[in-house]
Amino acid sequence: MVERAHLLNSRQMACFAAQGYLRFDALVPDEINRQFIAEAGQLDDSASPREAYARLMSTSEIPAIPPGTSLDCAYVQGSAIARMLSLPQVSGALESLVGPGCVFDHHFLHVTFSAKFHENTGQAHVSQHTHQDSTIDPRRAFDVQTMYFPHAVTQEMGGTRFIPGTHLRKVSEAAIGRYQNIRGQQHVVCPAGTLLFMHHGIWHGGGLNRSSSVRYMFKMRLNPTVRQCRLWNTDDLTDEDFAQRPIFFRKERPDPEHIHSILTRPEPWFENDTGRLEYINRIKFWRFLLGDETFDADYWLTRVENTPGEEVEG
Repeated sequence: MVERAHLLNSRQMACFAAQGYLRFDALVPDEINRQFIAEAGQLDDSASPREAYARLMSTSEIPAIPPGTSLDCAYVQGSAIARMLSLPQVSGALESLVGPGCVFDHHFLHVTFSAKFHENTGQAHVSQHTHQDSTIDPRRAFDVQTMYFPHAVTQEMGGTRFIPGTHLRKVSEAAIGRYQNIRGQQHVVCPAGTLLFMHHGIWHGGGLNRSSSVRYMFKMRLNPTVRQCRLWNTDDLTDEDFAQRPIFFRKERPDPEHIHSILTRPEPWFENDTGRLEYINRIKFWRFLLGDETFDADYWLTRVENTPGEEVEG
């Protein structure tokens, strides 16, 4: 069991509910980062991307693991990935999000080739299309995708781009590929050892690497085996987090760290109209995480659920 002090807190979970990700810079020590890169293996820069990938996967020490394997049994003890997963903040974040006993779905070593590589092989040098992984997924339960950057990523390297707050928009995987440069999108520029924990539905894509170096990003998708309800450290939740507060006409500025403020903080791509629907999506998601179908933030759901005298079908 993970010590309670290493679990996420309620503000962090509310940020995850609202934006679909949590980021921890330089969380993994350099020793583990160097070990991972050594175990991942070297690319053959004289081959095509497809051939280079095939050779890398056949020689890499990163194992091939069947989906459905318990995460506890997936990686050899002492390997870089096992050591990374055993870090208290990593195990605490994962238990807070997908719970104990989670299972392995898949992993992949994403390699963004340098401009020189494409010049040498005559391959098109383009960024990856914006996408949501796998297929249309209507669940409120969610998988977590851990993105691990074992070396520093500069802006020139074209780090993974993603659009915060898109995780609750149900779309068909590549149907959003025509969307590029969405307002508020982020490109991961980070120090070595940075980890992002992402909701499986967040829109993302690989950036264009304009540097002379290969960029690595290791992604691992994990599935829960327990109901994702109050798995984090809820000791900081108070009655104030559940009570309604004045809205629109206020006497003082609301606390930006209040749970309700976090859940109703707009993203740059929100419209004044449909952006409000995202507040509703977030509140429904927070209800699921709390196990409390009466929770509301700033009355968004209460006013549309208010149907006095209507009989509930049982």
